[in-house]
Amino acid sequence: MTHILGAILAGGRATRFGGDKALARWHAATLLDHALASLRPHVAALIAVGRRHAPVATTPDLPAADLGPLGGIAGALGYARDHGFDAVLTGACDTPLVPAALIEALLSTESGYAAEAPVIGIWPVALADPLLAHLAGDGDRSIRRWAAMAGVPALLPGVTVANVNTPEDLARLALPPNGESTSGP
Repeated sequence: MTHILGAILAGGRATRFGGDKALARWHAATLLDHALASLRPHVAALIAVGRRHAPVATTPDLPAADLGPLGGIAGALGYARDHGFDAVLTGACDTPLVPAALIEALLSTESGYAAEAPVIGIWPVALADPLLAHLAGDGDRSIRRWAAMAGVPALLPGVTVANVNTPEDLARLALPPNGESTSGP
């Protein structure tokens, strides 16, 4: 079994949201708590990327802040490499309801990302140095384009994941049809 680190990307400016999305409350918990809970059953350990304080270990974006989600993935991969993990399963604080079937599909492959939500993916630690080199060289910061260059496939097109970018998105966020949160804390 591969030793997998779960990483929630929780940095960023959240300008459209108007405040710290990770700490926004939904159903008696923060979006960060919900996102962490969605990965918890599937990984050996959890971290939050891009923040100083969280209910789990934290690590910064790499090689610097403000590089978008790709910098968060690089931070997670660097942490995983330095702590003996083989791969990183990523999610984000603004995608608090990740369907279990999506996570299971990602974990059944060596690498891949959700076609409709590329911040959710499984990334082998061997990608840490190539990603850092890409970001250091003013490379394109699109997850999809970098993943294509790295040979990481998009998986499960058509599977949607709710994304909270504005307070209105949070107000519209609904529980799955069965009434149970896939990521309840």
